[in-house]
Amino acid sequence: MNSDSKTAVRTERKTKITASNVIRWSGLAAVVAGLIYAGIQPIHPLDNVSSVNTTAWAIITPLKTVMSFLFLLGIVGLYSRQVEKVGWPGLAGFLMLGLCWSLQTAYIFAEAFILPPLAAVSPKFVGAVFTGVISQRATEVDLGALPAIFAGVGILYVLGGLLFGIATFRAGILSRPAAVLLAVASILTPLAAMVPHETQRLAGIPVGLAIAWLGFSLLTERREKVSETVSGMVNPQFGQVAAE
Repeated sequence: MNSDSKTAVRTERKTKITASNVIRWSGLAAVVAGLIYAGIQPIHPLDNVSSVNTTAWAIITPLKTVMSFLFLLGIVGLYSRQVEKVGWPGLAGFLMLGLCWSLQTAYIFAEAFILPPLAAVSPKFVGAVFTGVISQRATEVDLGALPAIFAGVGILYVLGGLLFGIATFRAGILSRPAAVLLAVASILTPLAAMVPHETQRLAGIPVGLAIAWLGFSLLTERREKVSETVSGMVNPQFGQVAAE
């Protein structure tokens, strides 16, 4: 084997380890995001003008912003690990969840850093955001497309979790009980509309726990299995060189 071949093999191995570690450790992002999501539901301040300048709001909403970014990282890792097994339902669920949390991130960022200073100068607008966007009720303030976008986020959240959970269960790579929990909790989420909003939040607990569970399954999975998956993603020319 010449020096070029040895270099190619070393590069292949390095690529495998690096890629597998990124995928594997993205499970930690899913664990942290899921636990934060589940943990904040019972203690989240009420969505009203009087809450946005409280200490609880100042702590929880920036934490939610971090959580949203971790969700995106975690979902990418969960999908990447089983990309060859989940098929079109898995891809659809992944894209829906990705878009859902991208839009959620923008709104949560506004909750954390825009609504508090805005509440002092325009409390009517901030109140309309909670009424029209969160509660989906008519307001006197024109919020443009925000209510419709947020309604779409809810649909993406439910369908994305359902499809991704089913695809993950069928793939059989990550925890199947966690996949079932994600699918069931997602499809049952609309039933929360039958209770007051402060109680509706509790429906997020099983979803958060399901994502954390899947992340833990990915994080603790044997590295050899992850490397086998990643090897299929490496340039096949490396394998040809190594065989020469």
